[in-house]
Amino acid sequence: MSDCLTALTQKVTQQLAMIYQDVAIDMTHQALAERLISEMRISEQNTPPPPFSNHWSEQDVIMVTYGDSLLKEGERPLKTLQHFANQYLQDHVNSVHILPFFPYSSDDGFSVIDYSSVNESLGDWQDIVDIAADKRLMADLVINHCSSRSLWFENFVKGEGKGHDYFFTADPSDDLSQVTRPRTSPLLRKTDTANGEKHVWCTFSHDQVDLDFRNPEVLRQFVKILRHYLDNGVRIFRMDAVAFLWKIVGTKSINLPQTHEVVRLLRTLIEHAQNDAVIITETNIPNTQNLTYFGNANEAHCIYNFSLPPLLINTLVTGNCLYLKRWLMSMPPAQDGTTYFNFIASHDGIGLRPAEGLLTDQEIGELIATMKSFGGAISWRTSETGEQKAYEMNISLFDALQGTVNGPDKWGMQRFICAHAIMLALEGIPGIYIHSLLGTRNDYEKLKNTHHNRSINRHRWDYESLEIMLADETNPHAKVLSQMLSLIDKRTAQKAFHPNATQFTLHLGLSLFGFWRQSMDRRQSIFCVSNITDQSVELPISELNLIITESWFDLISGEEITDLTQAIELQPYQTVWISNIR
Repeated sequence: MSDCLTALTQKVTQQLAMIYQDVAIDMTHQALAERLISEMRISEQNTPPPPFSNHWSEQDVIMVTYGDSLLKEGERPLKTLQHFANQYLQDHVNSVHILPFFPYSSDDGFSVIDYSSVNESLGDWQDIVDIAADKRLMADLVINHCSSRSLWFENFVKGEGKGHDYFFTADPSDDLSQVTRPRTSPLLRKTDTANGEKHVWCTFSHDQVDLDFRNPEVLRQFVKILRHYLDNGVRIFRMDAVAFLWKIVGTKSINLPQTHEVVRLLRTLIEHAQNDAVIITETNIPNTQNLTYFGNANEAHCIYNFSLPPLLINTLVTGNCLYLKRWLMSMPPAQDGTTYFNFIASHDGIGLRPAEGLLTDQEIGELIATMKSFGGAISWRTSETGEQKAYEMNISLFDALQGTVNGPDKWGMQRFICAHAIMLALEGIPGIYIHSLLGTRNDYEKLKNTHHNRSINRHRWDYESLEIMLADETNPHAKVLSQMLSLIDKRTAQKAFHPNATQFTLHLGLSLFGFWRQSMDRRQSIFCVSNITDQSVELPISELNLIITESWFDLISGEEITDLTQAIELQPYQTVWISNIR
């Protein structure tokens, strides 16, 4: 065994010893480490990246989509998705996140029946490989739970075969009062099995049965799954709901030390197998807890910036950036080798837990009322005290920004573009939901048919009809796509927008939200300022302290700033990116 493999085996053995320190397993930690390294097919030829390596640049933008967001008669949806990416995104967007594309039984893919197959209604593995050849591919590792219709769970019920001991059970008499719940459904599902009545732990729904990582065989299966995804072109792994992975009765069963160590272990294996692969943890939890998933630049490469959507939307509908500015000032710069994954719309709703402690209860209440007035729905969770609390707001982003707390107005498009201009300029990698690229509205018909609140923002487009709309420059959807791609192109050309470039918050009052970015070679500075109100506001250029010996340009409008002593009048929701390099 080479020195590199020996060192890797020692490291994985130590990580396993920490994970299973309180659990008896039927093999030594070293034997398990050797088995996991073998499953990942890591050899002497595999070399990990140097510590603190950034696997991204300012050119990275990720489009997030379901495999069937675009439908064309007679064509596999994944092939239609590839056509859309080739026809409209071309060099604008270099990465795509296809939400779970596996056979599933509920939750639009997040209740996986078979991790090794592609849903036949979408296409096959060759379609996935073809997309991965054109774009950097991000896929979900739905690691906390699987479908109650999976073979694993069927074997659990039968009491034999692969999966018979893969699931976490508890006794109804156990003290489960502290368990953190993201849903209102009962935590335990009563299930009759060949071994008697069992009560299976279900964090999310009774069709999504939680896996038991105390059994190392479960860990081994997911290492095999990771290897399979790598073989088919996946380079970015979104670890879904990973915060709930390890459970201990009598605790909150969220963010436990063993969970963090599992993430570190999987990173170790993944980066040795594919040194440019990236892990993103999806942890929809309060901000301070979310930040812990960076570890010491040895855990997640990226974390979802979950506080951004509610804070940015609140800013734009109230015309007050106080809370957004406070939050941005408090955010630590990500170390090299880590960065933020920024988004403001997704297949889920606008989460409110990440706003806890950042927005007041009054602000949250007003935001909820505003979203409901714009046609949105509210999803609920059960708190530790048994109280029903709003968990997320379900609404398309375009509709969420159609007005302010005073009601709808004429500035919806400008407000929508302003939100993305802010998000695209922030430290981190931007992720843009396909329905934000297209300006999709609330899908009330789908909501009515499914009775699931999240369906309101999971529209499926008829591709041929969409093409007709996008060919018409006056069509609202065509206008949104054109403006979004223009902003993306300007972002990806700027060194100062590298995900790890320096960022400082500017203090320009409550009507102007601004921050400064500086490229890592310190040659480029960009002052990003947005008018977040429905009134014109003057931006005093002198307060930006622009160096007078350099020329300055607004990258968005293309105009040169000729007089550094004068103020610029920003129209409602106008953004400027003032740079010393055009």
